[in-house]
Amino acid sequence: MRPAIASHRSFRLGRGIFPLLLIVLWALAPAPGLAQDAGSLNIQLNKLEPDGDACRAYIVLENRGAQSFEALRLDLVMFDTDGVIARRLAVDAAPLAAGRTSVRVFAISGLACGDIGRVLLNDVLNCADADGEIRDCMERITPESIADVPFIK
Repeated sequence: MRPAIASHRSFRLGRGIFPLLLIVLWALAPAPGLAQDAGSLNIQLNKLEPDGDACRAYIVLENRGAQSFEALRLDLVMFDTDGVIARRLAVDAAPLAAGRTSVRVFAISGLACGDIGRVLLNDVLNCADADGEIRDCMERITPESIADVPFIK
């Protein structure tokens, strides 16, 4: 008879600890939108192609978050194959709807595609949603490249 009482007591203690554990885990979990939006913008340098005396660049923007971008202006720096800065461009990548993928094309004038050694996402010059400025845009962006040159930040 004693073993039944002991197991009954331990069952009661377990029931009291379980709800407390759930409350602690809930309090430590990130807010719903916060974890989803952070690091949620993938920008891929997809292709570089010659365009007269310029190089045409294609970037694919994949917005994996729940927040739309009304403004997104990127500061890009192109380095030549020796690592020397060759061009600096500001590229408008907005608007970009939540959960959508989009392509932007821009010309890098006076620079042949073969002379580009890498592309740097140097900064985000302007980043805003419908409510105004977004301060942590650079942290949300993950650059990648499937072109012949690396795309880094």
